[in-house]
Amino acid sequence: MKLWTINRVALAGVCLYALAACNKGENDLLNEVNVIPVSFKGFNGGTGQLDVKLDTFDTQIPSNNAFDFTQAVSFLNGHKEVKLSVTDAANDKVLLEKTVTQADAPLRINFLYLDGTVSDLPRVAPIETGKLKASFMFRPTVTKYSGPVDIVLVKYYVTPKVIEELGRINNVQPNTFSETVTIPSFSTAQQQYNGQLTAVQFRALIYKAGTTEYYTHGTGYVWNISTTSVPLPAASASSSKAFVFSESPQGTTMRYTKNFEL
Repeated sequence: MKLWTINRVALAGVCLYALAACNKGENDLLNEVNVIPVSFKGFNGGTGQLDVKLDTFDTQIPSNNAFDFTQAVSFLNGHKEVKLSVTDAANDKVLLEKTVTQADAPLRINFLYLDGTVSDLPRVAPIETGKLKASFMFRPTVTKYSGPVDIVLVKYYVTPKVIEELGRINNVQPNTFSETVTIPSFSTAQQQYNGQLTAVQFRALIYKAGTTEYYTHGTGYVWNISTTSVPLPAASASSSKAFVFSESPQGTTMRYTKNFEL
């Protein structure tokens, strides 16, 4: 998975102009510059590329790719509006159409495209000092597992092989954002456990809902707590994150790829 980004010289010029004219009123500045930024952010989880057209600007977002870019749009020569469209190139399905005017500035287009459906990006919970917050969209793209799962955040003491449960999100449906789990931040530096020095790992485990059995049981794939790594925030820093991740096993060991992060 790659992050699909586009840098625009024209947009940089607009920003410099805006800084130079920071004492002007917003409407005066827009009328004088005649250019607005349009930002796109999200994830294309479809099987084909997405075609983005904005006036004369045209670009493609590959399948299974996050995107985050900004395009400058000009309203010179008396143009009052421009057309914006996002289309699934695989079937010519129009996902989004909009008429853009200067009054829309600054315009932000944020969406997830999964299973032929466009949805809004989730709201990320506010950050609180000393706490980790996370929500997840689990995409079982290889096993096609369709049942609900529990996503369990744990502290794993490596030498004694002890799992300490920190928080659990129950009944998470595949391809749907979960609720947010909140746990205290903590250090993963070497520490004592029952008098024994041990490394500590921060891990998320995925069980069949209501059990302590990995959802991979019976799929032909095995779970290795040290290498089967669900994407997580850093353990020691206060944060709030939302992750989209999908299966990407190596051999018979289940692994995951982080598709998108907010």
